[in-house]
Amino acid sequence: MLRVKAGDVDRMGLLFERYHRQLFGFLYHMLGRADASEDLVQNVFYRMLKYRHTFTGEGEFRTWMYHLARNVLADYIKKNRHDRHHTDVADMAEHLGGGRRADEDLEKDQEVAQLHQALAQLSPENREILVLSRFQEMKYAQIAQVLNTTEGAVKVRVHRAMNELKTTYLRIEN
Repeated sequence: MLRVKAGDVDRMGLLFERYHRQLFGFLYHMLGRADASEDLVQNVFYRMLKYRHTFTGEGEFRTWMYHLARNVLADYIKKNRHDRHHTDVADMAEHLGGGRRADEDLEKDQEVAQLHQALAQLSPENREILVLSRFQEMKYAQIAQVLNTTEGAVKVRVHRAMNELKTTYLRIEN
């Protein structure tokens, strides 16, 4: 990103290749809409270019990227508060790639659907913390930087969110 900041805008393609799937996964888990998530990924990369002067290089690039992604997501939610859509798990699997197709294993499909249904029922704050820690595999220290809080607070929030997710999942399962 420092090269992009210095004017080597062609390097943005490399950043896109490295991070677009992670961003799509984060945004998809937060929204449950593949089409909107794809658009928002594009918006995040646009903002990276537009606000490249704000990247100092002192912190991690991913932390800065997720700050932008959270802002893009917040703007989208403000504009589209009335627009609610159902999560399409098979569509997510197709976009994220790397795994078996969900329709190959009916039982696995049902478990994944129930998990995503439970995840969708969490508060946006709990869903976000779980998406960052479990789906995006960010370390607690990185999440603390993204959320502008302490690592200890992140640990507590993840623990509470996992308990809520477990309770919700078991309720859906039965």
